[in-house]
Amino acid sequence: MASSSTPLDNQVFAVTGSSQGLGLAIARALVAAGGKVALLARNQTALAEVEAELGENSKAFPTDITDPAAVEQAFAAIAEHFGRLDGLVNNAGLARPNKICDVTAEELSLQLNTNIGGVIFCSQAALPLLRQSGNARIINISSASARSRFEISMLGIYSASKAAVERLSDEMRDEFREDGIAVTVLSPGATMTDFASGWEEEKLIAATRAWLKKGAEYDGYMDMKYVGQAVADCFNYPKGVCIDFVEIRPNAIEQKPAF
Repeated sequence: MASSSTPLDNQVFAVTGSSQGLGLAIARALVAAGGKVALLARNQTALAEVEAELGENSKAFPTDITDPAAVEQAFAAIAEHFGRLDGLVNNAGLARPNKICDVTAEELSLQLNTNIGGVIFCSQAALPLLRQSGNARIINISSASARSRFEISMLGIYSASKAAVERLSDEMRDEFREDGIAVTVLSPGATMTDFASGWEEEKLIAATRAWLKKGAEYDGYMDMKYVGQAVADCFNYPKGVCIDFVEIRPNAIEQKPAF
């Protein structure tokens, strides 16, 4: 008789930035694969809606990942609710487009504290729980913009922060391997999300115009569900086997829109 189990049955995963965008797509994919998901983000209302959508295999933990004390409290609550943790997806990240010569201290600290600090704080808080899992993994979400100059323009700070996450992941691999914890970098290319929500219109226009100067064609956009599937796949390996780095990106030839 065929088994009705799914690949990630009974495993528990924490996903940061899971109230929308890629984090939501990742949470959906993990639940669809049989996992249980701790949803972390700042927007309590949006998290409640995601929890209602995903059902009993999810639980919302409103958290500011730039606050180490709040992160510690969130992971203590995760341990109390689920009793275990098998994986962490450091997905939360944000960007504020601007020219390097015009970047403000506020824009700089916001991006670095979220995109780098959040990875560190969440990994630190998750580590005691992950050590108790038989096959724990951390997946750090990067971006193709960390390596490609042909992604959207004027995101130098964001792209640099994602490059830092990739180098940080190298150190994490060396440190956490002794605890039996694998570390993967997953780098998405252009994806249809609300990533640009909250950007100042003037800077969004300037960034788009600069992007258009890089050429008339681009790779197009992909549905965020494929990023979610790729993350779930990274968790579906036996102990001692790990994907170090994977990049998923659109593979079309599209004409950039007139602007």
